[in-house]
Amino acid sequence: MLKTHAKSILLHADDTIVIALADLEAGDHIPHVEVALPAKVMRGHKIARRPIATGEKVIRYGQIIGQATRDIAAGEHVHVQNLGMGEHTQDYGHAEASIPLAPAEEERTFLGYHRPTGKVGTRNYIGILTSVNCSGSVAKFIAEAAQKSGLLDEYPNVDGVVPIVHGTGCGMSGKDEGYATLFRTLSGYAQHPNFAAILLIGLGCEVMQIADLIGDRKMRPGGDLRYMTIQQTGGTRKTIEAGLKELRELCEIANQATRAPAPVSHIMVGMQCGGSDGYSGITANPALGVASDLLVRHGGTTILSETSEIYGAEHLLTRRAVSVDVGEKLIERVRWWEDYTARNGGEMDNNPSPGNKRGGLTTILEKSLGAAAKGGSAPLVDVYKFAEPITKKGFVFMDSPGFDPCSVTGQIASGANIIVFTTGRGSVSGYMPTPCIKLATNTEMYSRMSEDMDINCGDVISEGVSLEEKGREIFERIIAVASGEKSMSEELGYGGVEFVPWQIGAVM
Repeated sequence: MLKTHAKSILLHADDTIVIALADLEAGDHIPHVEVALPAKVMRGHKIARRPIATGEKVIRYGQIIGQATRDIAAGEHVHVQNLGMGEHTQDYGHAEASIPLAPAEEERTFLGYHRPTGKVGTRNYIGILTSVNCSGSVAKFIAEAAQKSGLLDEYPNVDGVVPIVHGTGCGMSGKDEGYATLFRTLSGYAQHPNFAAILLIGLGCEVMQIADLIGDRKMRPGGDLRYMTIQQTGGTRKTIEAGLKELRELCEIANQATRAPAPVSHIMVGMQCGGSDGYSGITANPALGVASDLLVRHGGTTILSETSEIYGAEHLLTRRAVSVDVGEKLIERVRWWEDYTARNGGEMDNNPSPGNKRGGLTTILEKSLGAAAKGGSAPLVDVYKFAEPITKKGFVFMDSPGFDPCSVTGQIASGANIIVFTTGRGSVSGYMPTPCIKLATNTEMYSRMSEDMDINCGDVISEGVSLEEKGREIFERIIAVASGEKSMSEELGYGGVEFVPWQIGAVM
């Protein structure tokens, strides 16, 4: 149970620090701290409850977030000047605490687009997907020409035409991990239920060949996939003309789709946090965890990702794994990341970012413990690679970087038809074709950026709203947005530049 006061919060009885809930001045007295503060401390930052010796573990959430790099006095600000990561060792306890959640007693539905594959979309877009950077401009030219011509005015059930362009597809190996990752990503978008139809555009000479993407399998039943290359079609102008002709035919197909009731079990939520602060692990992330559990209880799917940002909290997830094999799959990904960062001259504690640190976060262990709260308490049913199709219902993990646009790209490719994104500093992105719901971690930022935020979770602190109430509010907003209500990022037109496939390997 949280012990909150107007100026500070104690998150766990075993914690050696408290969190400032307001900008504090030298001489202030706050509960759970032995002495008056010797200096100013900004809200969201940590304060030592008692003296902490050099090398002693610092505890937040009842978990280790690092070690003191020098002696820390009671009341002193605990941050980058005196707190480091220390040695990272964990007892993983695979599947020790995997407790199934009780199924929901009520059956809930949303209004979605039923696809021939059996999946249900939350939006009804047409995608212009590119195999390579070299076809990106032509994809945009086709979308712009469709907009200028008023083509979509004739098709009221079509939400829009989305060019999906990126910076890779060539200058890469055609047989390594990077190629396989991009292949999964493009295939996932081509088959996404939020796309009623796809026009696939290539240049013709790239490594990521259209013919390989299509293969001998039917990526989309129903004739709603068309493809061409610029070189074979005859250049830029002829490809735009041909693309517009194909778009008109695809609009005819897409316009036949209408919303119809579907069980909430068809909702798949990608959970993200970005621009995190000291409030993220107290308000928005655990509230999203409550909403995640609610969706899982209704048979839906939630995806936790950002492997580099669960580092230090992975032992909490492995204990919730449904089997030893699932727990070991997660640790295999963690070990891969340790090797990946090492061979590229990085380290796992490169995160938190400068903005995270200004918000009060110090080590990746601290950030990860707060980030993992998005996953609620449901059992971890499986672990997937980046952009790998998610086939199991419930709470799952998908491997990805912590870079938000890249991580969300993987979640959408894996099948997420809703994104819920928590932010403390104020992230403003969107992710076509999947709507993104933004959760503010603190009331001050929400007030300042209310046009970009969908829900204020800062009232968990400022107004004493319970996490259960806030989680239910998030759950209801997910259903509303899945049924067609626009999120704030959609209202603002975001989503055109956030398709960022994960580039692994040499660029040649």
